[in-house]
Amino acid sequence: MTLFDRNNDCLFCSVEPNLIILQNNLAFAMFDGFPVSQGHSLIIPRRHVADYSDLTANEILAIHQILAEVRSLIQKRFSPDSFNVGVNIGFTAGQTIMHVHVHLIPRYKGDVSDPVGGVRNVIPGKGNYLHPAMEAGLIEYTIPDKSSSQLHEKQIDEDSA
Repeated sequence: MTLFDRNNDCLFCSVEPNLIILQNNLAFAMFDGFPVSQGHSLIIPRRHVADYSDLTANEILAIHQILAEVRSLIQKRFSPDSFNVGVNIGFTAGQTIMHVHVHLIPRYKGDVSDPVGGVRNVIPGKGNYLHPAMEAGLIEYTIPDKSSSQLHEKQIDEDSA
């Protein structure tokens, strides 16, 4: 068994070199073949391993280094407003290629009607955990511009409480 074990049937073990946008000795990045947004990228360890928890500390560090560099490149090239970073671990969580890959998903203002909750939206109806507080009038939420805060607590004076 070598450090860079390959699975000949694995799509990520046989990526064409011209598809790689950044790499180091333990990981590489490529654009997603089925992007959910412009610039959607995958950061992938070179070693064939299915579960993120089975990565070595050095592989995790290498993935993080590539992720930070790719984020910077995407920011310069596509100017997204925000990012989601995610890993699906196992079939039930949505993993379809059983080789670890980290999604770096650029987000753009207006790409969804209600971004509150971000990755929590993978479970229908559970994304907007702020909804009860919004319904009760305790907080207000508006989609911000890049420079403003997202969440504002309402000032409730004792007379109106």
